[in-house]
This record gives sequence, structure tokens and C-alpha cells, in this order.
Amino acid sequence: MATMESLIGLVNRIQRACTVLGDHGGEGMSLWEALPSVAVVGGQSSGKSSVLESVVGRDFLPRGSGIVTRRPLVLQLQKTEKGQPDYAEFLHAPNRKFTDFAAVRKEIQDETDRITGKSKQISNIPIQLSIYSPNVVNLTLIDLPGLTKVAVEGQPESIVEDIENMVRSYVEKPNCIILAISPANQDIATSDAIKLAREVDPSGERTFGVLTKLDLMDKGTNALDVIEGRSYRLQHPWVGIVNRSQADINKNVDMIAARRKEREYFESSPEYGHLSHKMGSEYLAKLLSQHLETVIRQRIPSIISLINKTIDELNAELDRIGRPIAVDSGAQLYTILELCRAFDRVFKEHLDGGRPGGDRIYGVFDHQLPAALKKLPFDRHLSLKNVQKIVSEADGYQPHLIAPEQGYRRLIDGSISYFKGPAEASVDAVHFVLKELVRKSIAETEELTRFPTLKSDIAAAATEALERFRDESRKTVLRLVDMESSYLTVEFFRKLHAETEKTPAPNPSGPHADRYADNHFRRIGSNVNGYINMVCDTLKNSIPKAVVFCQVREAKRSLLNNFYAQVGRREKERLGAMLDEDPALMERRTAIAKRLELYKSARDEIDSVAWK
Repeated sequence: MATMESLIGLVNRIQRACTVLGDHGGEGMSLWEALPSVAVVGGQSSGKSSVLESVVGRDFLPRGSGIVTRRPLVLQLQKTEKGQPDYAEFLHAPNRKFTDFAAVRKEIQDETDRITGKSKQISNIPIQLSIYSPNVVNLTLIDLPGLTKVAVEGQPESIVEDIENMVRSYVEKPNCIILAISPANQDIATSDAIKLAREVDPSGERTFGVLTKLDLMDKGTNALDVIEGRSYRLQHPWVGIVNRSQADINKNVDMIAARRKEREYFESSPEYGHLSHKMGSEYLAKLLSQHLETVIRQRIPSIISLINKTIDELNAELDRIGRPIAVDSGAQLYTILELCRAFDRVFKEHLDGGRPGGDRIYGVFDHQLPAALKKLPFDRHLSLKNVQKIVSEADGYQPHLIAPEQGYRRLIDGSISYFKGPAEASVDAVHFVLKELVRKSIAETEELTRFPTLKSDIAAAATEALERFRDESRKTVLRLVDMESSYLTVEFFRKLHAETEKTPAPNPSGPHADRYADNHFRRIGSNVNGYINMVCDTLKNSIPKAVVFCQVREAKRSLLNNFYAQVGRREKERLGAMLDEDPALMERRTAIAKRLELYKSARDEIDSVAWK
């Protein structure tokens, strides 16, 4: 079986590592909270600081009136080999080793002031202190601000509630052992520490009672009713402490001498002599250490369970944000191509209907293009007045003899030219949809989240390709329009001529003979309008085909082809630059990796130590 020192020492190391990595809070229970520790609770001037110094065997805590402890002090005691010098280390100053404990006191004061200022404010940000000595037992103690009943000058009115809430945040945790400090020269019924402990630990399973200032009680009185559990019973025995007197403190009597003096007091005391082996700071330290070891051992299954659950969650998180990338160029190129393919898959899903957005392209052909064609100004272009004007201009000085063929061609060419606007608008509308789908696809490709540079490069390459496809599509649809002008469908006009011959000619001497010219031009306008409607139906079908062929089909087939060719020719340094990650994501991955390493190491060490 593991020794008490090795198991508690291991827990201390894990708790320090948790603190370094910031793993001491958040949703659910953190590993720091799952590992048992001892919270020291007491009212102001209850002798809390003196108890801690007696347990440590060193004079190292700030002293004064009012609230002296204004930040939690996480004190981890590490037992060293005999003959080794005592020293202390602060987590916020990892490269300094303190051998002068007066300097430790000053550092605690300075570090407190750094957060709270020189006011009487408090802060819940803990100070982490480790003390290494052959004269201590392995133990973690948390010194909390003293409970108070009134705010003094310079303190906010909420200070009483603020301190109590801070203390509660520690002692409410199920793995926290409560060391309730009460002065013996006050009625135990009024003890702030016992009152709070009773609220958060009504069964008393986690509470150890400590009576201080036994030597300061009125003559003829003693605390045996409390110590022997008659006044207030706890599941664990009460421990009496005799602190250094103010005269001893003023004379700088060292703690080792004070411990000896404390032992002599109990051994020679007529009231407490029969309990002397269960009194004093040395006994208290051993009692707490033994109990802490028992609690740790009881909690090992739940601690291991929490560790395994957290390891699974951290691995899942690493998989989600991506593992580190290899540094060789081959692996980098492979990674880039895989990321491009991932984007390409999402983009094609949008086009093919697996994701929303591709239907907007059909909307361009089914709604926007027909609506634009309907709005073309053929009524104005083929009005009687305009037809007369164009036909007359086409005839020149010699009016047409039978049919105004040049007039027809000019009217048809002018009408067909209107189709260029809707054709180009269709190209631009589809281009806009494709660009938007590229943007959405990049945002939805989770694998790209960690690589902002590559994401930007892919977006630029895709946009450049879409612009090439748009230019080619625009040329193609304009060619379709020009083709309708370059060769007219003769069959359409032959049918018109055949129908005209079947229709009797109007009587030139009739009452309406003066309108013959108007009817003639109306017929020309009507014939051209019929031909233009036929062309419109043709282009309504051929423009979408050209746009899909030149833009949509090419986007699906070769959106990143040029990019692939460029990437394949790049040097290792440029490939690495493309995989330059978001600094925040890199920090997140590093933090997760360190936590993962901590939890795995903790699991292995607890397994190896706990069951020996």
C-alpha cells in the first residue's frame, strides 16, 4: 500500500499542475475540486493564522488588525528528507526559492495588494504557496479570509456577505475538509466557523473542530465540555491549540520552540493533561494528514472516473478542432489537398441539393430570366411610328418594290440586340449565387476553421475561377444572341408569305384605301414581333444551357484546378505559411493538450501509487 506521504504528495503535485493550467473551475467538477483539501475557516481574531503557522512550524503569515487575509491562500506542505533546509515557492514566482520566511510574508502581502490594492477589499483569486520542510506532513490547507459581522471604515457594506460567499464557495464542495477554528474564550454557540460548518456539513462528516486560546480562558474555567463533545458533538474529535502569545511573537520566539512550549502546557495542565496526546498543533497536522489520506483513498474510484471522462472529452475536442500538422512538405501538401477536397464536397452538396442554395440557380432561369424577357421594350421598338421610320430609312431614296427586306433586317437586328441585357444579367445572377455558395461552403467546412490563411487562399482561388467561368459564359450567351442575328430562319418568313397569298388583297378604291400604308407597316411590325417571339423562346431555353455549361458545370468540375497546380509547385515554407493557424485556436489546442497530458499523467500516477 502506498505511504500517506506519497499519496498526499501526489495529490499536491496534481493540484499545483491543475492551477498552472487553470483547471480549477468551469462547468462540472474539475480535477482540482475532485481532489480533497482542507479549508481553514474562522472568524477574525480566532487564531486562524497562528494555527497555520503552528502546523507549518514557521512564522510566515501577515499580521495586523481587521481583515489580514484578503485573498485565499492555497498552502501545500511537502515533507522533505531530514537535514534538508526549509524553503518556499510561489506559483506566481516559479523561479524564486524563498528561504527567508519574513520575505515569504512580504511576498504574500505584496501579491495580495497587487490584486486588491492597498485597500481593505477582498479577491477570490487564490495565492498558491508551497512550503518544503522535514518538519511538516504532506497536506494541502486553504487559508480563507476571516468571517466578520460588520464592515469597518474603508470596506464596502457588502464585505460581510462577500467574505461569507467566498468561504462558502470552498466549503460547500463535497471533497472539502472543513477546519473550523473557534476561540476557547468565547461561547461556542456564537462561533462563526461552527455555524457555517453546520449549514454546509450538517452531518459533520467533513468538519474538524479546533479550539484556540485555551490558555487565555478565565481562571476556574476550561473547555472540556467542548473538547470532549458534550457542548457540541462532531464526528471527528475536537483538538485544542495553544498559540504563541503576543509577547512570544514580539520576542520572535521560533515556532519549534513554540511547539515545545505547547506540548509542555498540555502535559502539565490539570484540566487537559489526560488528553495531552490528542492536543496541540503537531497532533492536529497528523490527524488531518491521516484523514486526508483516508478520504483520498475513498475518492480514488470517483477521481479515476472523472479523469477518464475528462480524457474522453478532451480527445473529442482535439479531434473536433484538429490535431497538430506534420512539418514535412509531403504531409503538408497532402493536408492542404484534403482540406480543399473537403471544401469541394460541401460546395457540390450545395449545387446538387444535399445542402440549400443550388435551387437559387434554377430560380434565375425559371423566374428572373422570363421576367426580364417580358420587360423588353418590343412594343415601343415595333410601334407603327418606329416601324415606318426604320423601314423608310432602310429604303433610302428608292422605296421597296415588293417587301422591305432591309427594313425587316434592321427591325429584327434591333429587336434581337435587346436580348443581350437579360442574357448578361442571367450570367451575373448565377455568378453571384455561385460566389455566395463558395462563401457558405468555406464557412461550413469545419476542417478549414483552424487555417485562416488557407481558407482565404481557397476563397480567392475559387472566386478567381468563378470570374473566368463568368467571362466565358458571358461570351457564350452573347454569341447565342449574335447567332440569331447572323442567320435568320427563312422558313418562318416563307410561311408568312404563303399565308399572305391565301388572304385576298384589300380593295384600293374602297373607303379605307387611305389607311393602306398603315396596315402595311402594322403587318411588318406584326411579322417581326412573331419572329422575335420565336427567337425569345429559343433563347429562353439556350441561355440557361449555356450558363450551366460554362459556369455551373465548370464550377463542379474544375473550381480549384488552377489552385491545385499552383500548390503543387510551392516550396515547403509557403506550404507551411498556408497552414498557419488562428493563434487563438493554436492556444486552445496547446491548452487542451497540456490538460490531456496532466489528466493522463494523474491517472497513471494515482494508479501506480494508490494500489501498491
